[in-house]
Amino acid sequence: MTPNPEAELIRAEAKRRRTFAIVSHPDAGKTTLTEKLLLYGGAIEAAGAVKAGRGGRAAKSDWMEMEQQRGISISSTVLRFPHRGHVLNLLDTPGHRDFSEDTYRVLTAVDAAVMVLDSAKGVEERTLRLFEVCRSRGTPLITFINKCDRPSGSPLGLLDEIEEKLSVVPTPMTWPVGLGPDFQGVLDRRDGSFRRFQRTSRGATEAPEERLDLSRLRSAGPEGRSAGEELALLDGVGADFDLEAFLTGVVTPVFFGSALWNFGVGALLDALVDLAPAPLPRPDQEGEDRPLSASFSGQVFKVQANLDPRHHDRLAFVRVNSGRFERGMQVKVARTGRPFSTNYAHGLFGRGRETMDEAFPGDVVGLVNARDLRLGDSLYTEEPVSFPPIPAFAPEHFRRARALDPGRHKQFRRGLATLEEEGVVQILSYPESADHVPVLGAVGPMQYEVAQHRMENEFGAPVELTALPYTLARLTDARTAATLRNHRRIEVLTRSDGALLALFPDDFWLRQMEKDRPEATLEPLFVGQC
Repeated sequence: MTPNPEAELIRAEAKRRRTFAIVSHPDAGKTTLTEKLLLYGGAIEAAGAVKAGRGGRAAKSDWMEMEQQRGISISSTVLRFPHRGHVLNLLDTPGHRDFSEDTYRVLTAVDAAVMVLDSAKGVEERTLRLFEVCRSRGTPLITFINKCDRPSGSPLGLLDEIEEKLSVVPTPMTWPVGLGPDFQGVLDRRDGSFRRFQRTSRGATEAPEERLDLSRLRSAGPEGRSAGEELALLDGVGADFDLEAFLTGVVTPVFFGSALWNFGVGALLDALVDLAPAPLPRPDQEGEDRPLSASFSGQVFKVQANLDPRHHDRLAFVRVNSGRFERGMQVKVARTGRPFSTNYAHGLFGRGRETMDEAFPGDVVGLVNARDLRLGDSLYTEEPVSFPPIPAFAPEHFRRARALDPGRHKQFRRGLATLEEEGVVQILSYPESADHVPVLGAVGPMQYEVAQHRMENEFGAPVELTALPYTLARLTDARTAATLRNHRRIEVLTRSDGALLALFPDDFWLRQMEKDRPEATLEPLFVGQC
């Protein structure tokens, strides 16, 4: 076979990529860990602890004003940095359940995920939901048990909880020496060392670390003896890491640490290089794998307007699935068949951006002025390809939206259209209404806060929202809709793509309708909601 230097280059570059997300229950320390991985990867010089209000540095991964005010992640963020000769693409996700749709979209673009657990709380509700999404997508999970510097549960008990609640085998790669104020470091089972940490001022810089032989464990006092006994127990029961079982989702490697004080962060970062998979061929809509070395292809997994308020632009986040992306190339949009110019392609770092001249499988490219691109769009150059669409979640909250200033009607309409294209809200309408008042559908109520904030501050069109008494939506058809419209507790609205949605006050009325009219078309929008 004749060597193909271009194909060999693409495969070699893909092997250097690690594209991963960080997921957690709110307040488990996800955004703090994100900052510290950037610190240890050399991408930032000092980390800003996540703190809302006066006096605290805002996390660099939180770019939206509301995020910095509240100390939470609302929008997913792409952060790219090098480590040990590899390129790491970290996709930070919203921690709050109300933004689970954005989280799901991010998980479609990664090859692995880090699951962050609070050492005192273990596996929480949101963790369970996110784990199920990762499992359904076959995404390998690395577990980081955080906040070991605070009062914590038993490490052995935490392992049992992971196995019991998640049905996955936890394999400790590091083991804590002491917990709470006595947390001194970790035993690294991979090289048999005792990694003893020292605190730094506010955890803003890398924690000095001593790498000691296990014979020095006695210097850690009673905590060292206890950790040594537990380590012997783990070795005795054969709790050894199996890479193949990890890649198939049977095993999760477990690391202990404290993101706040940078304890254990370096070990986790090395594990992402050593254990997390490089990009693999992705299946197209027909189920055929697209070879990594095929001509360029990618998929839009996020659209964001006004990322930089100084430029009222629109950015499409594209995961490269195959081939080499080169800035300036003409790509085709599978949905429309139209060409799209990539002259303005950027690498991303939170809100910051810089020109990206080329990218390879696993990389994320930001395409500017992407007004013709939509969520889920497939892009290609030579061989046509369409990747599976990214499903929309069923809204659970519904509110009428009115412009407070009728003179800003054009801005009002443009703002709502932009928010819908980004996936912030779904726009519904009454098919026979004369006043054309739109209804905004959302997974969680905080999405409305984001929508109101952005409508006023980005589009200059403040809105008034009025809640409607519905909590469930089902796809229906024209025949069923004609029947449902006569029901006083059920409403049928039209989504902007033409789909008919039947809205129900609660599960009782949905079940009653299914019982009374079994022939009615009432289909769930998306079964795998997190």
